[in-house]
Amino acid sequence: MGRYDGRVVLVTGAARGLGFAMAQRFADEGAAVAIVDLNEEDAAAAAAKLPKAIGIGCDVADRAAVEAAVERTVAELGGLHVLVNNAGITRDNLLFKMTDTDWDLVMNVHLKGAFLMAQTAQKIFTAQRYGKILNLSSISAYGNRGQANYSAAKAGVQGFTKTLGKELGKFGINVNAIAPGFIVTEMTEATARRLGMEPEEFFKLNADHNPVGRVGQPEDIAAAAAFLCSDEASYITGQTLNVCGGAAIH
Repeated sequence: MGRYDGRVVLVTGAARGLGFAMAQRFADEGAAVAIVDLNEEDAAAAAAKLPKAIGIGCDVADRAAVEAAVERTVAELGGLHVLVNNAGITRDNLLFKMTDTDWDLVMNVHLKGAFLMAQTAQKIFTAQRYGKILNLSSISAYGNRGQANYSAAKAGVQGFTKTLGKELGKFGINVNAIAPGFIVTEMTEATARRLGMEPEEFFKLNADHNPVGRVGQPEDIAAAAAFLCSDEASYITGQTLNVCGGAAIH
């Protein structure tokens, strides 16, 4: 018996990286998974790698698209029990170079996307008096040079999580967040190249500055997600768990 037997999990931004690692972990523990991503072909290709999954194309900042994605999940997989708001983008720049578009795109995907998905899913969760919402923040929420937009959005995710924890707890809904540190993904590989470094060199530099002496892997985040969205964590809500190897220790 897996912890997620009979459960349906929807993960946004799940065609690759952290999102797919979490989807894979939920599937390994018995869940049916809706992989939601901006490009439906990418979502479908990722879903084909899992035993019971569907791929759905969705712009999480568009209300109609979000509502359609949730409706399709329920119709094709038979319900919805867990929502993971993982979709995200970066548009890094120093403040004086940052454009309105850089700011708005990041806010729309991270904050508006989490808002729309949570608002839509909670209708189902409150009716069945059961649900788990997990939001992806970042230790960049504590401030990171060149990421005024991303840091502000991820700090907002933490405030959003606390508020939903207060509002939805009486309906049997737990709402928590994970704040990853440096994780090896396609995004961090791209960051390395943008900085003129080879990825392995960039990873080692970050590992050397981490208390546990290594960088994170997507599976580290997936393990935390599988716990926080399980019934074993039913007495935890409104919390943000730093999964960063101690990088956020102050």
